[in-house]
Amino acid sequence: MSDSKVNMVSPPEGLTGEGFFATKLNDVVGLARANSLWPLPFATSCCGIEFMATMAAHYDLARFGSERVSFSPRQADMLLVMGTISKKMAPILRQVYEQMSEPRWVIAVGACASSGGVFDTYSVLQGIDKVIPVDVYVSGCPPRPEQIVDGVMRLQELVKSESVRRRSSPEYQELLASYNIS
Repeated sequence: MSDSKVNMVSPPEGLTGEGFFATKLNDVVGLARANSLWPLPFATSCCGIEFMATMAAHYDLARFGSERVSFSPRQADMLLVMGTISKKMAPILRQVYEQMSEPRWVIAVGACASSGGVFDTYSVLQGIDKVIPVDVYVSGCPPRPEQIVDGVMRLQELVKSESVRRRSSPEYQELLASYNIS
């Protein structure tokens, strides 16, 4: 076995021993952000009830680092929009989004938040992506708690792989400008 052993490169001097490892800053920050998301629920309908079940003991979203549910936008970084959003409510939703701390992420939970659902009327917003950028869509009417957990896990993967400098990139600034957000 020692004859077929691949020659291993030894680590640089001073980077070995207990408690030392080499990695990239993006990876460490991404891992920390992904496992400490602070959700802000914006629930208006039945999807809000499913979110309550998701936070309860049986599904326990706290296992994924979302223990602290915030009801203040300035103390949250993950907005979960659940339920039917009327056009009159759209400016309030946008204000809540703008008050959130950077970096901020959005999950559209359920058919109503994603596309207006079965309410194709003059008063219902046909998807929250008309007023704020959305990172993850969770399908269903209403979605099961497992689907909401899956949506949070998909967002965690996105956050882990996101560059620390992405939020100051020209592409991101252009995205916000397309929503008239400065």
